[in-house]
Amino acid sequence: MNDVFIGVDVGTGSARAGVFDCAGQLLGSAKRDIQLYRDGAHIAEQSSEDVWTCVCESVRQAITLSGVPVTSVKGIGFDATCSLVVLGKDAKPLSISESGDVSRNIIVWMDHRATDQADRINALGHQVLDYVGGTISPEMQTPKLLWLKENMRPVFNEAGYFFDLTDYLTWRATGDKSRSICTVTCKWTYLAHEKRWDASYFDQIGLGDLTQNGFERIGSKVVPTGTALGQGLTSQAALAFGLNIATPVAAGLIDAHAGGVGTIGAAGGDPSSRMAYVFGTSACTMSSSKTKAFVPGVWGPYHSAMVPGLWLSEGGQSAAGEAIAHLLKLHPRYDAFKIEAEEGGQSLPDFLLTQIETRVSAPSDALSLVNQLVVVPEFLGNRAPFADPKACGIISGLDLNDDLDSLVGLYVAGVFGLGYGLKQILDVQRAHGVCPDTVVISGGAGAHPIIKQLLADAANITIAAPGSTEPVLLGSAMLGAVAGGAFDTLEQAMSAMSSLGETFHPTPGPITTAHAKRFEVFQALQSAGRLLREV
Repeated sequence: MNDVFIGVDVGTGSARAGVFDCAGQLLGSAKRDIQLYRDGAHIAEQSSEDVWTCVCESVRQAITLSGVPVTSVKGIGFDATCSLVVLGKDAKPLSISESGDVSRNIIVWMDHRATDQADRINALGHQVLDYVGGTISPEMQTPKLLWLKENMRPVFNEAGYFFDLTDYLTWRATGDKSRSICTVTCKWTYLAHEKRWDASYFDQIGLGDLTQNGFERIGSKVVPTGTALGQGLTSQAALAFGLNIATPVAAGLIDAHAGGVGTIGAAGGDPSSRMAYVFGTSACTMSSSKTKAFVPGVWGPYHSAMVPGLWLSEGGQSAAGEAIAHLLKLHPRYDAFKIEAEEGGQSLPDFLLTQIETRVSAPSDALSLVNQLVVVPEFLGNRAPFADPKACGIISGLDLNDDLDSLVGLYVAGVFGLGYGLKQILDVQRAHGVCPDTVVISGGAGAHPIIKQLLADAANITIAAPGSTEPVLLGSAMLGAVAGGAFDTLEQAMSAMSSLGETFHPTPGPITTAHAKRFEVFQALQSAGRLLREV
């Protein structure tokens, strides 16, 4: 049996594992749902013990389904959401929850409890903010840490370790406390291009405590992604995974970045010509460039945070799949149509996509289904390019219709809204020298060909599908392949293990013209929303 590698992906709602060979072929995969606690619109919490249990079960089942012997597994890579894990000095969970539940020790990426702290940090204008697009987000870790210090001081003081979730998983697997250059650069203000933390930033914002002992609590050792950690799997982790002790484990990636690694280097292509668009619960955009570019409202530039040696500009939408799901729930007959879809064995989005196919001869003609509807789907704020967590969703063009046609139109308008948001990110990046010509889309919310065509039309750019059905898992497996010695560099693994699938081009003529006009309306609605908040 040839060597195989395991990729582990921990998203917002589930932990997944996949087994891949050296050519990037998926041999088996498994999934376990993770408990998510939502106490109000701005709170999202999880348990690291629950996450770890789900990871272990997923890995064991994926190996079983792949049919490969454990002796063939030569490396493991991890990715996860950029959520904050808090452990005590004894490495046991510390609750970050006002519920008092001891097991709830993760502040999830989408938790916006630290919006006020982010505003105050931004008002100070420290120079490290230049490397997060000029404005730090409440989704990042230093605002969350400041919230914890101000609101749960005993927990903050007692904490021995603050981990990004990816780094928690690699520590749990190996005992190695090294942090990935991806996690700490993108979410913690580590200056990767200078290989250092900036102590003055932490002192200025009120987190000087974290600079002690060489930043030990947040990461005194930072390593490139794909670096083999410790001595591989510890005996305890190997037993939990059903694998051999000392199986190599790689320094990991944030989940969206794993999707980028799993797509943009396909078949030796130039990663700087392709933007990765990971379309799941949220949507992340990642563009690589050979020189650093400061793009207002777009996070970065981050050096070597995704592709070694390249600068990363990271944007996206705080809610994407989740925004569409929320949008559909607003329809007066949502429950009835959801039941109808489930009776036919479909999810509501899949049911609506089927309805689109019966109504138009080509996907681009779905534009005719929206009538005057324009949706700004910013129900969880605007991540990029405005870095405005207080932005709200806007729907224009509603009438009294509550039939299935009106729900289909609302769905299509919501997808167009995400496409216009993608276009805004592309436009501002081009204005600052970051110019991809193709967007490679991954993630479950963007899997259907109709979605890809609608996004291509709305954003006016070529959309490509990845060759793999599981590009995020594949990206993590590539890390394991590098740590296990199958490839000398991550770039080699990207070229050998990934491919591109079908491409979708913007439809020229009247469709392009109509979207350009609708995009103007979309921007006007955003402006109106900002004006409304001011008054």
